[in-house]
Amino acid sequence: MSDASTTPLTIVVLVKHVPDVQFDRHIDQESLRLDRSESVLSELDEYAVEAALALVEDNGGFAAGHQVIAATMGAGSSVNSVKKALQMGASSGLHLNDAALAGSDAVATSKALAALVRHVPNVDLVVTGMASTDAETSVVPAQLAELLGFAQLTHAASVAFDASARELTVDREHLNQRVTLKAGLPAVLSVTDQANDPRYPNFKGIMAAKKKSIEEVDLAGIGLAAQEVGAEGSTTSVLAAEQRPARPAGTIIHDSGDAGIALVDFLAAQKLI
Repeated sequence: MSDASTTPLTIVVLVKHVPDVQFDRHIDQESLRLDRSESVLSELDEYAVEAALALVEDNGGFAAGHQVIAATMGAGSSVNSVKKALQMGASSGLHLNDAALAGSDAVATSKALAALVRHVPNVDLVVTGMASTDAETSVVPAQLAELLGFAQLTHAASVAFDASARELTVDREHLNQRVTLKAGLPAVLSVTDQANDPRYPNFKGIMAAKKKSIEEVDLAGIGLAAQEVGAEGSTTSVLAAEQRPARPAGTIIHDSGDAGIALVDFLAAQKLI
């Protein structure tokens, strides 16, 4: 239920610019890193943005003083994911932009994002998607909770917030069972694609986003050294990458009256029947 008297919440939603899943992924053979030239806001992060916005709207809206800050890290074009979140309704943006971030694995990424969250005063809640659609590790939310010292509520299929107790209750689907978890703020929350239906930016939201602020910071601005992130600060590295082999041509059966028998013989040879 909405409650205009709710103590204002500061929510950071982490969003990521990832290669568009509509296109094939490519590895740059020189750097052994993913080509991110055709990237968009990770689809799974849209559920995180929606979860944060719904929580605010159910508790007095932005008029009650709540903040939803869309934050990301990466090269200059990564800010486009923040802009998409602003169009959906986030109140402001934060972009960690530093060349030294290139090549960061999940551990180095978590370290950078934790420092970025600490850059925001008095954060109550960090919201993420269940995974990014490029690496799909799903480990960053848990690592963030550990680094920040926040409660961890991950893979939530539904989210409820008790404003008076400042407590989150989430349901998690696990092995055909539903597990209910509760934790007080501050917390790290990751949501699945079952948690909600993300809204589409409308014309009003797109125009309003043009007036919203996006703060850009570098590693020095959040208290990290270059060697703590990127390839040097990562615990894993890519040793080699090869193009996926072309798919072999399929078997074509021409019907000359015995196609059914030929099909059965083919399926039997493949041990499918």
